[in-house]
Amino acid sequence: MRGSRKFLALTAVAAVLVAACSSSGSSSAPTSAASSAASTAPSSAASSAPSTAASTGALTPVKFQLQWVAQSQFAGYYAAVDQGYYKDLGLDVTLLLGGPNINNVQVVATGGADIGTAWLPNMLQSREGGTDLVSIAQIFQRSGTRMAGFKAANITSPATMAGKKVGSWLGGNEPELFAALTKAGLDPTKENIIKQNFDMSGLLKGDLDVAQAMIYNEYAQVLEAKNPATGNLYQPADLNVVDFNDASVGTAMLQDQIFATDKWLKTGNNADVATKFLQATFKGWIFCRDNAQKCVDIVLAKGSQLGASHQAWQMNEINALIWPSPAGVGLLDKTLYDQTIQIATTYKVLKAAPSADATRTDLAQKALDALGTSVDTKGASFQKGTVTLNAGGN
Repeated sequence: MRGSRKFLALTAVAAVLVAACSSSGSSSAPTSAASSAASTAPSSAASSAPSTAASTGALTPVKFQLQWVAQSQFAGYYAAVDQGYYKDLGLDVTLLLGGPNINNVQVVATGGADIGTAWLPNMLQSREGGTDLVSIAQIFQRSGTRMAGFKAANITSPATMAGKKVGSWLGGNEPELFAALTKAGLDPTKENIIKQNFDMSGLLKGDLDVAQAMIYNEYAQVLEAKNPATGNLYQPADLNVVDFNDASVGTAMLQDQIFATDKWLKTGNNADVATKFLQATFKGWIFCRDNAQKCVDIVLAKGSQLGASHQAWQMNEINALIWPSPAGVGLLDKTLYDQTIQIATTYKVLKAAPSADATRTDLAQKALDALGTSVDTKGASFQKGTVTLNAGGN
């Protein structure tokens, strides 16, 4: 999805990733937080005092809230269920689907789920509004947001967007873009910023010179469309892409992370439950790094509304947002965190920098330690594969 992601209230976030996807899935996503049938855990809000499976043999139920519908953006969680990693650690995990009418952050904040995933700024925004949410693991190590335009527009950097028709989802999704324009000496309030749909129709129709896109979603939509000049699908060579992660741009913000409420984490043995959840989840993402197509098949089997080639593209790109993880998968990079907060406060996503207890790394570190040194938790040698997209992502 792009992820249900962005600095929107989080519904927007989901929408933010909408578009056959949008970081998320199609616009016909379910409107209730339906279970993805990952387990048979009770549907009531998770117990604040889980039982100890080790001594009784019973599995501890855990409800995990996704940002959007079933898609490769969440493949690591689906793989951890499918491969039995959660159950191996005594957890019965139910994955709750997101959708356009589901505020995934609020679901966790109000006890509808024990743990969830969301873009970091979205979670921090909710915390600033009075919730006690805490980030416990940073899955994406880099931003998936891009600005894409056809070669004819000759937009190769933020500076070359001057005077152009620049598309953005806005609604809280613009900080990376606005920061990049400002850094390039432009005033975002004086440029021709156009609110675009959560798809690439504006770019394809010529209404925009450059459009906002998630590399794992909307960008692929362009490559799944036919170039009227050739009769074939568009190719990456037809496009220029501005990547906020590039050092020359340097305005990327952290996105998909895992969070829970401070109250839940401090109740009973929930901190231990969270650590086990992270351990199994990290193992799921490692599995998807090393078995990308198997993870695509796992997601497709969950009833994905996106086509097989689109899901394969998304899996490839999601892996590249996670790997390499220099300090170990799930650990927060302080430099990138500080950059995220600086941009979020400058562009009013946040009113002020969050307190130090808005994030914690101890649980993720314990999870990594539990995996042991024989497991590659950093993926230093990871290389993206090659995926061929079909028309419409089929």
